[in-house]
Amino acid sequence: MKFDTMLAGLEDAPAHARRLEQLGVDGAFTFEGPHDVFTPLILAAGATTTLELATNVAIAFPRNPVQLAHQAYDLQLLSGGRFTLGLGSQIRAQVEKRYGASFDRPVARMREMVGALRAIFATWQTQEPLDFRGEFWSHTLMPPLFNPGPNPYGPPPIGLGGLGPQMLRLAAEVGDAVFVMPFNSAAHFVGRSLPAIEEGLARGGRDRSSLAVTGEVIVCCGRNEEEMEAARIAARWLVAFYASTPAYRPVLECEGWEALQLELNALSKSGRWEEMPGLIDDAMLAALAAVGSPREVAVDIADRFGGHVDRVGFYTPYLISEETLAELAGEMASVTQREP
Repeated sequence: MKFDTMLAGLEDAPAHARRLEQLGVDGAFTFEGPHDVFTPLILAAGATTTLELATNVAIAFPRNPVQLAHQAYDLQLLSGGRFTLGLGSQIRAQVEKRYGASFDRPVARMREMVGALRAIFATWQTQEPLDFRGEFWSHTLMPPLFNPGPNPYGPPPIGLGGLGPQMLRLAAEVGDAVFVMPFNSAAHFVGRSLPAIEEGLARGGRDRSSLAVTGEVIVCCGRNEEEMEAARIAARWLVAFYASTPAYRPVLECEGWEALQLELNALSKSGRWEEMPGLIDDAMLAALAAVGSPREVAVDIADRFGGHVDRVGFYTPYLISEETLAELAGEMASVTQREP
């Protein structure tokens, strides 16, 4: 089981990526935030040799397939074949109100996005004419001036992020990889995420070996009480934010905490953000995040995901020390090599 973590910052992305590689981390990912999701990876690609890179995830619908194809193709080239294009739908309010883009029929729209990207990649790799005609996008022109030609490392893999069953089924049916989003619990992962992935593979007539599955988890880790307290505070904030979102209510339902979503949502709408983390008690935090020392977190992650994932993505909503991360990397290697 490989493990990945967040690539922090912008200007310091190359140095951070080099340190992650030296610490034994397998991969680094970016997500949509205050900076562009692709730029830090461009900087990291030239600063590393083995660190695998991914967008986790780039919000798909506000972007055009040709634009995404160029960005992904270039990163695949710059990284020497170490890049995965991770795409996500986000939620309606973010897509429509923040990006000013369309969100209707997100599963159908994402399926078509993947199809368009594959058609564009095929044209570049084989020089066959571009003739993709869909409901949401159509691409029928690719003059030589705009055609980068075959990529020596092949087209980048396409992964889809998901939490609900429809998007996970789609990811397993048509994607090269699936990112199971980090607001999750062991009960939800086993009871809802895995069955959806298995159904998607069956729909696509695919074998499990054709899909790279990343199980993501919020990590609350420290080597002493000072580090643990900082981690708990930040993790409670993130868990409370996720839990306030109606789209994530099914995770809470699996644990019998569905009433919490309504309470947190009401607080967020009234601007009482500072009160929200206080509603996340220790039991909730332990179910929705991996909490403890590096050894305890590694064991928790192995127990959560068992032999069901190929990679684990760590979300640390705080500045984890490099010493703690290095120890966690070592414990992950030790724990995941044990007999099932």
